[in-house]
Amino acid sequence: MRTYGLVGFPLGHSFSRTFFSGKFSKEGKNEQYLNFEIPSIEMVQELIATHPELVGLNVTIPYKTAIMPFLDELDEVAEQIGAVNTILIRHDSEDKSSLKGYNTDAYGFMNSLRPLLKPHHQKALVLGTGGASKAVAYAFGELGIAYTMVSRNASKGLDYSEISEEIINEHTILVNTTPLGTFPDTNAKPDIPYHWISDRHLLYDLVYNPPLTSFLQEGAVRKAQVKNGYEMLVLQALKAYEIWNSKDFQAG
Repeated sequence: MRTYGLVGFPLGHSFSRTFFSGKFSKEGKNEQYLNFEIPSIEMVQELIATHPELVGLNVTIPYKTAIMPFLDELDEVAEQIGAVNTILIRHDSEDKSSLKGYNTDAYGFMNSLRPLLKPHHQKALVLGTGGASKAVAYAFGELGIAYTMVSRNASKGLDYSEISEEIINEHTILVNTTPLGTFPDTNAKPDIPYHWISDRHLLYDLVYNPPLTSFLQEGAVRKAQVKNGYEMLVLQALKAYEIWNSKDFQAG
């Protein structure tokens, strides 16, 4: 059976398997999507070796950058971003596997964000500096929106403690790329001064479980636009499926 899967740790929060299983059932496809919860990225080689039916993988937290040394090839966009969330697995006649990495997160984020943008949305704060933040930063570059990275590590960007009223007022898009607020720890949220958020702001949370995170609730009570990451998940998943099944990608 043609098989796809998700690699990450932990995976209890993920809707990917549910999404793809529903898609395959609705379309009458004899395909399956499995979760592979591995505590170490080094296990991915054994995983692929013991599952020859695998033709594609998605990669989630915390392995979007850690997976890269295990790949044979990178798509140009994934190389520019510096993070991978989709892998195409090719098998040759000698039972050897070749892995090519792609990034569909940027596509999903950009196309779910674009309809929400207003003329005053010119600058963004990207909260977090992990693998997902790299795709968000790339998307902002493509959209022509200036962005500032925010990190607990001062060497990677603006420190959370440095976020002032002026910075909040100037950056009218706030994106949470961290796992804070993900089920089951739903009370967690990035440590920013929410009291300066206004109805001019757009808060986007890559977390989609729960649908309304604590981060988004802070924006909603202040009349800001809010959006969770579910549509991004769907869009990036469909793009990944296109990659896994395109003759062009298979041949390339």
